[in-house]
Amino acid sequence: MEQHGPWQIVRRQEVCRDSWVSLDEDEVTRPDGKPGTFSVVHLKPGVCVLALENGIVYLTEEFHYGVGRTTIEAVSGGIEAGEDALSTAQRELQEELGIRAKEWQDLGLCDPFTSSVVSPTQLFLAQGLEIGDQALEGTELIRRLAMPLADAVQRVMDSRITHGPSCVLILKTQLLLAQSNSPVVK
Repeated sequence: MEQHGPWQIVRRQEVCRDSWVSLDEDEVTRPDGKPGTFSVVHLKPGVCVLALENGIVYLTEEFHYGVGRTTIEAVSGGIEAGEDALSTAQRELQEELGIRAKEWQDLGLCDPFTSSVVSPTQLFLAQGLEIGDQALEGTELIRRLAMPLADAVQRVMDSRITHGPSCVLILKTQLLLAQSNSPVVK
């Protein structure tokens, strides 16, 4: 048996796996001592990037299959094997929005789910922007949106932006800039 916090894992079985997701089903001894099962979804670790220039943020507008609707989000993507989080952030920003940035700030890690999904997401603020052409993948139909940071904050507050890492990143950026004398914090 493997101790997992107050739980004991008796047996783990991988039920499903693809290039983005794996699902484990654990036979466990619960904290109350009774037997049970617990399923855990593992998503590929990822990044979320907010591009900011002169008070304007650049976001994606895209239909997302899982929720079945179009959402507004910061740039997000999965970290590929052999790639670090910053390289992924730079690649995804260029691919999805056609933006390259000269200044990058790591704003920490976000765990969008903690009860039964493992999906660590590294947050980045990108500034010093050069805007060019998108390089979308075949599954992506992304529209680039530009709006004042204050409008993005309001959209988080009234639930028009609902993607967890994007919400955290937008609010962290607003707070960071409010606490700083400079729009660029290095």
